[in-house]
Amino acid sequence: MKLAIIFGGVSFEHEISIVSAIALKDVLKFELIYIFLNENREFYLIPTDTIKSNLFSSGEYKKFSKLTLKQGGFYENKKSLFKTRKELVNFDVTLNLVHGGDGEDGKLASLFEFMNIDFIGPRIQASVLSFNKHLTKLYARDIAVSTVPYQLLNINDKRDLDFDYPIIIKPLSLGSSIGVSVASTPEEFDYGLDVAFEFDNNILIEPFLEDLREFNVAGFRADKFVFSKIEEPTKNSKILDFDKKYMDFGRTEATLSKVNESLELSLKEEFAKVYNTLFEGALIRCDFFYHNNRIYLNEINPIPGSMANYLFDDFNSVIETLANYLPKSKKIEIDYKYINSIQSAKGK
Repeated sequence: MKLAIIFGGVSFEHEISIVSAIALKDVLKFELIYIFLNENREFYLIPTDTIKSNLFSSGEYKKFSKLTLKQGGFYENKKSLFKTRKELVNFDVTLNLVHGGDGEDGKLASLFEFMNIDFIGPRIQASVLSFNKHLTKLYARDIAVSTVPYQLLNINDKRDLDFDYPIIIKPLSLGSSIGVSVASTPEEFDYGLDVAFEFDNNILIEPFLEDLREFNVAGFRADKFVFSKIEEPTKNSKILDFDKKYMDFGRTEATLSKVNESLELSLKEEFAKVYNTLFEGALIRCDFFYHNNRIYLNEINPIPGSMANYLFDDFNSVIETLANYLPKSKKIEIDYKYINSIQSAKGK
């Protein structure tokens, strides 16, 4: 299989996407095609054997071929002696590895569906519901999955708090723990809001639950559900911040959880309810809290960091299987029967 990896994007998580893409080079055994989406939303074809992080920070990637997105795929300008022609970049399926905006908010999903490009990743509705933490809460409520109580706060709202301290502050549409903080005093609350509002005009506030356990479960559905190992992230502070999550992106092993069979089954059942049919075609990771013998959905990662490859024994088989179970858009035949019947009735 020839796999095209799309990465970069216009997002606060742009650099995370680059690191994710590079990390997969040593994991995936397929023929890889790397396509970089820069801050101007231009696509570049990056040679697999030369990809490295400073290629992008230096702007050196611009020496490579700039691509055009058209019906059916990406096209590269090929120059011959007398003319330039557009040649299709050949691959079997695309992996959407753009974290945050562009990748997880539905923009790329819309483009790929519109241009009839097969891709692994969340579809439009799945992107919208998982990108916005408030919509995720509403979705969870409708599928009978518990979440922590919350409060919404807009940048123009009065800074009233519905909960007792400590509380956790989260930008509404951002991942990777960017802008997230814990506040135990009014002063920390004000400071945390100032930080969060740098990234988003809308904030979600939750009571901070002490003595909880966190579990990560990744997976997808083919003819049946394929679940990852269950990870229990280790943390030495109140939250897993950006640095703790992503400075060790080269890791190949997970911090595996020691859970009893009953809890493992319950976590997988909650994951299956979240995945439902909404996330077909995507490998997602659900992050759960376990507190007072109850499971809470913390967040849905529709494009998890490094695709959570370290949670699977055979990640190549995972991607190959998922590529064979991508949802297909229903073909709509445009036959103009209605307009023709009107014209016929008018005698025209």
